Amino acid sequence: MERIIDRESGNAVIVPMDHGISIGPISGIIDMKTTVNAVSTGGATAVLMQKGLIPYGHRTAGNDVGLILHLSASTIMGSTSDFKVLVSNVEEALKLGADAVSMHVNLGADSEPQMLSDLGKVSKDCAEWGMPLLVMAYARGPSIKDPFDSEKVAHCARVATELGADLIKVNYTGDVDSFRDVTKGALAPVLIAGGPKMSSDMDILNMVHDSMEAGGRGVSIGRNIFQHKNPRGMTEAISGIVLKGMSVEEASKLLK
Repeated sequence: MERIIDRESGNAVIVPMDHGISIGPISGIIDMKTTVNAVSTGGATAVLMQKGLIPYGHRTAGNDVGLILHLSASTIMGSTSDFKVLVSNVEEALKLGADAVSMHVNLGADSEPQMLSDLGKVSKDCAEWGMPLLVMAYARGPSIKDPFDSEKVAHCARVATELGADLIKVNYTGDVDSFRDVTKGALAPVLIAGGPKMSSDMDILNMVHDSMEAGGRGVSIGRNIFQHKNPRGMTEAISGIVLKGMSVEEASKLLK
């Protein structure tokens, strides 16, 4: 865990870069070496990627940022994009030098039973090998009208804890009070997702700050960092809030 979190604060700034398998080679994750180095020098505690990307970016230029191997995948080209299937395992992660593994589950999807079963198996392997597990848990499926609904997000977080997650990634519910219910009910440390790319830097920083006020333990933000015009600066600003307790105003100065 100390390879993927900040030892002093106990919080984490994780930059996921697994988007290529789901939506294709979008800007920001084509020159992986440059992007990984930018977020590493900006203060990220870990990056997250699929196994095939590791040789193209991680630790290729002296950076020593933590590595999380993502074990599940789907693509938007398929009719079952909410069904995340296993494409790797804990033993392969160990062989590749990963410091942790992650898995994505969509609660409410038609394929929920299989994803929960897979999560249980991965969690068992993680416990056996001493491998930290990050679970991305979202409310997505035919019956889900609002994936940011606080009760659903809280339920997602609790499911992840109950099945053995060491860290949990969920949607931010939009305000401090409702997200505080999520962090209290989860028990395990909760990180917020960044979601689609936002139009305002201040929106991102305010969301990060408010999630920490509500008991969050950090972020797992991808597009709003690696697609930013200044990925290193945005990482520094978010890290300032998460790891150093900066105000939004203080952190925003790191972008100028």
